[in-house]
Amino acid sequence: MSAIVFNDVWKSFPVGLKKNVVLHGLTLTVERGEIYGFLGPNGAGKSTSIKLLLAFIHPDRGTIEVNGRLVGDAEYKQFIGYLPETPCFYENLTGLETLRFVGRASGMGQDGLETRAREILQRLKLWHAANNRIKTYSKGMKQRLGLAVSLIHDPEIYILDEPMSGLDPMGRRLITEVILELGKAGKTVFFSSHILSDIERLCDNIGIINKGKLLYSGSVAEFMKGETYLEDAFVKAMTEDSGN
Repeated sequence: MSAIVFNDVWKSFPVGLKKNVVLHGLTLTVERGEIYGFLGPNGAGKSTSIKLLLAFIHPDRGTIEVNGRLVGDAEYKQFIGYLPETPCFYENLTGLETLRFVGRASGMGQDGLETRAREILQRLKLWHAANNRIKTYSKGMKQRLGLAVSLIHDPEIYILDEPMSGLDPMGRRLITEVILELGKAGKTVFFSSHILSDIERLCDNIGIINKGKLLYSGSVAEFMKGETYLEDAFVKAMTEDSGN
């Protein structure tokens, strides 16, 4: 059973009296335990795909499965931890209160929740600010807290939208280490990023999307054949697909 499956997924949005087709029959499989990078230029359809995966919006046709359950089924979200590109919080709560709230909402017991919250805040170097209100946090601290929220209930699958956004080099290295630890623990990580060096370092496989169509899905090494850097291979693929 695969972790994530998009099967001939189409999505459009109305523009006046017409429809703008954003995804054209997206078919994509992410296996369990993979670290999978989802790449594409701005407007390619990455964010739309993630919103569909989380049932924030619904496809025109086609199906999406998570751990063999159709997206939208009552219980499928228990398998997922999600980090949006720009996490939002109740700013008057503390970091620790936020993790308690999310953990309880995920059905965690009190004893296990307290231990888990402390471990995660320590791992993400936020324990010193655990009892500070989130409105005092820097952008990088909020990004790390967003990852902590996705980790708290120890899900099997992580959906990370630009997880390195707003982080300094030390923060990026910390998040990179955590993602690699998730992979070693057998978790599935599906993430988008514009930082191609991070994709090259982290991912087992990648998917390349442009103008709502999947151009490639497979290993990083196979995609980079003939190129030294992933960025060069990516730019070449985008240029060829645009006919320039």
